[in-house]
Amino acid sequence: QVQLVESGGGLVLPGGSLRLSCAASGTFFNIQDMGWYRQGPGKQRELVARVTRGGRITYAESVRGRFTISRHNAENTVSLQMDILKVEDTAVYYCTADVIPAMWSASSQYWGQGTQVTVSA
Repeated sequence: QVQLVESGGGLVLPGGSLRLSCAASGTFFNIQDMGWYRQGPGKQRELVARVTRGGRITYAESVRGRFTISRHNAENTVSLQMDILKVEDTAVYYCTADVIPAMWSASSQYWGQGTQVTVSA
């Protein structure tokens, strides 16, 4: 019933910028938390940034000051503005959302398929 689709990945130079977007579609009552995770080569998936419905934001220390998360379009879209990109930012980035499918229902976590971000000279 719910799908998350990421876009905006690509190849950039160190120090460059990239903007990722994630759109939620389908039938649902509401979305609570939304966020971005990433998984680099040979690494486990890690939190990049998350934002609650009320707007409280959490960043990984490795991206604080360089990345900015925001929600758009009546909270059905979340974006990640990435600046001053480093080689170590190279990873597959995954969008996630805590979705309430219907009124009075418990929330469920959904994941996008991921988008590749490669930072290389």
